[in-house]
Amino acid sequence: MSMAAKPFASSADLGVKERTLEVLADGVYALTAEGDPNLGAIEGEDFLVCFEALATPVAARRWLAELRTHTDKPVRYLVLSHYHAVRVLGASAFDAEVVVSSEQTQRLIAERGQQDWESEYGRMPRLFEEPESIPGLTWPTMTFRDKLTISLGGDRGELVLEHVGRGHTEGDIVAWLPKSKVLFAGDLVESQAALYTGDAFHFDWAAGTLDRVAAFGAEQLVGGRGAIARGRAEVDAAIEQTRAFLTTMHDTVGTAHRAGGTLKDAFEATHAALAPKFGHWPIFEHCLPFDVSRLWDEFSGIERPVIWTAERDRQVWEELQS
Repeated sequence: MSMAAKPFASSADLGVKERTLEVLADGVYALTAEGDPNLGAIEGEDFLVCFEALATPVAARRWLAELRTHTDKPVRYLVLSHYHAVRVLGASAFDAEVVVSSEQTQRLIAERGQQDWESEYGRMPRLFEEPESIPGLTWPTMTFRDKLTISLGGDRGELVLEHVGRGHTEGDIVAWLPKSKVLFAGDLVESQAALYTGDAFHFDWAAGTLDRVAAFGAEQLVGGRGAIARGRAEVDAAIEQTRAFLTTMHDTVGTAHRAGGTLKDAFEATHAALAPKFGHWPIFEHCLPFDVSRLWDEFSGIERPVIWTAERDRQVWEELQS
């Protein structure tokens, strides 16, 4: 008797996740939710900077309601670390004066934002709470290429937004608070959560990009998913766990590719190599087929990620996870 096919991506993940709002420093907040996307907020003297937006305005308003138990300052800046739908489509709920992203992210929204919306809705329906509340694609109103510094006013110091290299996508940015040494790393780092690399540049990410993340010397790090890393040891461990996931993929996929194997061969070898350490972490089974497919393309000389559509998602899943 054959094994039953695995449910597609996260379509069967319908359980409610416990949400935790944590105060990391004076006026610095993070919301985690057992492997669901993390968010952040930073108080300026008379305004807020919010980091990430969730998948729908309804979901975002639930986060804002929790944040409002700590501060009633208006949202001046909403910062989007990258273009993925579960990070950006809830933006309208923030009523932000300015929506900030990298120039690269703005181009990706134009190139593939609609397809990504349809893809992620199929993969992770639970995150799209009341999807009819989404008014359309989220467009930044301010972009930068390398670095943007926001003065927080008073004695609150500054917030540095920086594109540190290609990684999870072409356009990822991090948010760095030098005064409190807190880094919001987006999906460039995951702490105790699996990596999604379907739109990644694996070789850049595992080398120079993560080196630049480490160079901030953060004492607290909020990754895209998973627990907050507290203290230099935990921060370094989160960065190196992310690097280890990537380099293990490099080794296994590269070996299969050089040997003339198939994508399925590469997937099975990578699953076997990663599962003992990472297999119990959130969205591991969901991510891995898409991760291996993208890395296989890189080894095949395909520089930029092929656009994921709902149809392509199902094809890759059927080939590798059924």
